[in-house]
Amino acid sequence: MPTSSSIPIPVPIPDAVAVLIGNAIPEHVLQAEIAAESAAYNVRLCRTPLTREAREYALGDLARANKVLGAYDPRLMVRAGGAS
Repeated sequence: MPTSSSIPIPVPIPDAVAVLIGNAIPEHVLQAEIAAESAAYNVRLCRTPLTREAREYALGDLARANKVLGAYDPRLMVRAGGAS
């Protein structure tokens, strides 16, 4: 069980710092990050057998976006979440 000192506390970053970080990352990586988050959200929405095909498309989109993110920095990759 994690102790209270091992749980990271989110620290807000100033907008100017976020802009600098965003300017340092290539545009195609930022677009892939947005696509990965969207695909992961869509995967979590598809939970019934009737949405199996939609889930497969979303997983494909997530895999394509993660390929770009992983090539840039593997720590940026997004997990699908939910039941597999």
